[in-house]
Amino acid sequence: MAENDGLLFAYLLDGKGGGTELGWEGIHGWKPSDGLLWMHLDYTGHGSSKWLEEKGGLTDLTFEALLAEDPRPRAVTSGDSLMVILRGVNINPGAAPDDLVSVRAFIESSRVITLRRRRVIAVDDVRQELVSGSGPVDAGDFLVELVHHMLERIAPVVSELDDMVDALEDEVLTAESYNLRPKIAAMRRQAITLRRYLAPQRDVLSLLPMERVSWLGDMERLHLREAADMTTRYVEDLDSARERASVTHEELDGRLSEQMNKTMYILSIVATVFLPLSFLTGLLGINVGGIPGANTTWAFYAVCAVAAVVAFVQVMIFKRKRWL
Repeated sequence: MAENDGLLFAYLLDGKGGGTELGWEGIHGWKPSDGLLWMHLDYTGHGSSKWLEEKGGLTDLTFEALLAEDPRPRAVTSGDSLMVILRGVNINPGAAPDDLVSVRAFIESSRVITLRRRRVIAVDDVRQELVSGSGPVDAGDFLVELVHHMLERIAPVVSELDDMVDALEDEVLTAESYNLRPKIAAMRRQAITLRRYLAPQRDVLSLLPMERVSWLGDMERLHLREAADMTTRYVEDLDSARERASVTHEELDGRLSEQMNKTMYILSIVATVFLPLSFLTGLLGINVGGIPGANTTWAFYAVCAVAAVVAFVQVMIFKRKRWL
């Protein structure tokens, strides 16, 4: 087994916004007195899972929760440590935004362990801040920065979905129905999927400021409350988009029903006009003796004239009854 299997990167924070990158050797030699250690692992790697199990200092419950296949957002406190699982939009190339990626974090006053399977852009944002010297200075600040960048990536996706619903509401009056139905269905699925994870994440962020951990200060708690309020707004926007998409779908169905009724009405009028004419022509077309005008040259024109008069009279009756 390669020793670096599963380790994406690790930093020893200097408490001033920067940090020094470490490898496995530096991690093994780290002591809490050296400063805050941040490790970012791919939990599917054998090396990372083995290190977490043998040297991570995690409880069995925490270990299993961090390596769960498809976890929901949650937060669990154990002593002065916090395990938190959050979801963010997947903006990796070729991925659908509603295919949410998870980031799992185990945070102590002197150590932060984050895990992922697929790339999480918000984690890369925090890393870039450390490289530039404007990153988190302690564990509480790290949690706030991670939450902030995850919500920062969610905002454009929710806003774009809302704009798409706005466009659909205008388009439903002019576009062809077979083009709109797949769009409406896709938007509703996206809104439902996003809400499925953002709603529990809202609850998690609402509870984080109340967690009794020493490394979470008053300012960090205030920022987490703001993040919870922002997530609540995103959930409300998703609910609104889903309901508006449903109303748009109902309006589209009503428009199609109206078009169908109008078409059936016209066909009924045409059938009614031709009903007596069909009876007349059918009566004169029977193959028996004694048909009037069979040997008369002008009989055909007379029948056509009678048919035209009958049709004209019917149209007049329909107009008087306001059926036309």
